[in-house]
Amino acid sequence: MTRKTAFLYNIIAAAALAVAACACKEAKKPAAAPQEDLKAKSMLEGIWIDADEESVVFKIKGDTVYYPDSTSQPVEFKIIRDTMILLGGNTSKYPIVRQGAHIFEFKNQNNDVVKLVRSENPYDSLQFVRSRPVTLNQGVTIKEDTVVWHGEDKYHSYVQVNPTTYKVYRTFYNAEGMEVENIYYDNIVHVSIFAGANKVYSKDFKKSDFAQAVPVNMLKQCILSTIKLTSLDNDGLHYQTQLAIPDSPGSFIVELIISYNGEISIKPFK
Repeated sequence: MTRKTAFLYNIIAAAALAVAACACKEAKKPAAAPQEDLKAKSMLEGIWIDADEESVVFKIKGDTVYYPDSTSQPVEFKIIRDTMILLGGNTSKYPIVRQGAHIFEFKNQNNDVVKLVRSENPYDSLQFVRSRPVTLNQGVTIKEDTVVWHGEDKYHSYVQVNPTTYKVYRTFYNAEGMEVENIYYDNIVHVSIFAGANKVYSKDFKKSDFAQAVPVNMLKQCILSTIKLTSLDNDGLHYQTQLAIPDSPGSFIVELIISYNGEISIKPFK
């Protein structure tokens, strides 16, 4: 190989390597994210009702979906490639079947077609006047003062259920088969015990205090509803604690025992 031939060979090899390097860079370049369909999104602005039931389903303003139920959380949404995507606690996707200025059809989680029409009734907006969700107390008294005797000793038990701003979330599917995240507010329950003027025990209980008696995945969905004195014996004062699941008949009953020395034990109620 002559010196000239070798020189040309080196130039060609270097060029080939440069092309290969560029090709690798192109191959590693991430694919562009799909663009949001802003026109389709803007067409949904307004209140939509079920075409058959004529009931209000949701209102859309900007990039947010609002539900008429005051316990249901507003949720951000996008429209990408003929799919409506709700970005709540879980990401839910609903394929769009048909969309126009006054009609919107999509498939729900059961693959059923939901048919909505734009509301023309100005009074439908009143359903979106939101109020603060209430705490769940299961209809029991908020305050309870009880005087009990153990032998010759007199005890005063005081219980008070206090509402908080601690949020409890539960996920549901509404009548249209859309995933909706509802919000509730938890309680803190104060328990005090006095023997005459002497304080035996005092504590503000949160639902986390009962984690040893309730499965973790269920405790997240519960609200500390009440703590109620039921009996006393040589072990101490026995309280029935109810951790209720909102909008459900289900609840967990936990026994709280407070001894006369101010020691506590917690276990599932039998």
